[in-house]
Amino acid sequence: MRFVAGKDDLLNGIRIVERATVVKGLQPVLANVLIETIGTNQIKLTATDFDFSITTMIDANVEEEGRFTLPAKKLGDIISRLQEDLVKLELNDSIATITCKKSKFDFIGISASEFPKVEENISEEDSIEIETKPFTKAIRHVVSAAAGYETNNLLSGVVCEVNKNILEMAATDGNRLARVREVVKNNSADSEKVFEMLISSKVLSELSKISLLSESENIKISKEAKKIVITIDKTKIITKLMQGQFPKYNQLIPQSFPKEAKINKSALVSALERVAIMISEKNSIVKFEFGDDMLKLSGDSPEAGNSQDVIDIKYTGEPITIAFNYKFVLEFLKIVESEDIMVQLNTPLSATVLAPVSDEDYIYLVMPVQLRG
Repeated sequence: MRFVAGKDDLLNGIRIVERATVVKGLQPVLANVLIETIGTNQIKLTATDFDFSITTMIDANVEEEGRFTLPAKKLGDIISRLQEDLVKLELNDSIATITCKKSKFDFIGISASEFPKVEENISEEDSIEIETKPFTKAIRHVVSAAAGYETNNLLSGVVCEVNKNILEMAATDGNRLARVREVVKNNSADSEKVFEMLISSKVLSELSKISLLSESENIKISKEAKKIVITIDKTKIITKLMQGQFPKYNQLIPQSFPKEAKINKSALVSALERVAIMISEKNSIVKFEFGDDMLKLSGDSPEAGNSQDVIDIKYTGEPITIAFNYKFVLEFLKIVESEDIMVQLNTPLSATVLAPVSDEDYIYLVMPVQLRG
């Protein structure tokens, strides 16, 4: 195998696929990227952890066909430090030599025959093609509310529905729920058909990052019974669809709220971060006391002491004291783009909804923490 490619093209390709590598897996080849020539003017990069695979194509001048695997992280580190020029890769037996101007590196890799087969072909009968920006924006709005990846259950996934030109995504870990709706341009062959999927939040999080390396305006998603392929520009993400019944999340959202506060987002972020300095990492609880046009935040730690802060807000309802895991609230505040937010309340033990004061159709429901005493 021998080819020449641009440094930036090669580096971007490696940065895209290395997200699917396994650094400390039982099979060393899973930490590698498979490099294979395609015709005379392209190379294909592939990485996989079995559950999640990424392939991408980059332009190259192929002088000799071949396929081989090299450590993804080390390869990326080296390419990133090369001068801005063409990079040549040549394979001799099990040694890959990379040269760029006066720089030269010899790599010991692993045979391509040991790399798992990644099946990326899929029926396109059930597929959609929509705009990339609103899709990845929706991901960023909901993905943090999903349960951790390691839980490997339905709550570590994100439910997604495209109905004509409305995209809806939602995620919940049982303590909070995020739901967002976006208007999208639906370029699907059958734009009237409702498209639904339940997909790992990890996969969507990686897709959101990959989209930053692409200039593609559209994203295509095709699915079968248990498998899904997401195509953005020259990159494909292949993964399993999650199986099971996701909670009927819209039924969990209260329809009315007797108490409502309008709060400046920046002021609340600053106050929360100040109060949190004295809070134990074990509980992360902040008490919110809503009064007449004011909000008092307080926290305490038996080991460190206590803290409090007061900010001006717009609130004229009955006074209420309610407590939250402040990290959940802070995550919402750092995602939302609106300058002001609405906090909609019922009782100290009822679900509270945070929402931007803007045109965004985005809500973030948080369950309060019961205060002792």
